[in-house]
Amino acid sequence: MMRRPRSPLHVEAMLDDLWLDMDALCRAAGVDAGWVRMRTAEGLLPAPPLGARDEGRFDAALLRRVRRMALLERDFDAVPELAALVADMEAEIERLRRRLDALAGLGWDEPR
Repeated sequence: MMRRPRSPLHVEAMLDDLWLDMDALCRAAGVDAGWVRMRTAEGLLPAPPLGARDEGRFDAALLRRVRRMALLERDFDAVPELAALVADMEAEIERLRRRLDALAGLGWDEPR
């Protein structure tokens, strides 16, 4: 029997329950641990909650942020602070879009 592919929303929900250690985060994001530690020390990445290891556990939201920052730094030669700012702005735009979609679903009209 053939299985149906999972929807992107289903995969995203599964990722939200995912916790990674430092090694898994670095492999998934294509960065090294020094990169993560440096940006955490600079306040550009949040300090992870402590888990079983000293370096903590990382969630899917942080994985998305690390991937985006690394891509901006690599592809656009952005300094880490700019990459963090752009990642923040993109996350805020996405949050506002979700809020707007929710309001539209409640019958609110978009501003004219």
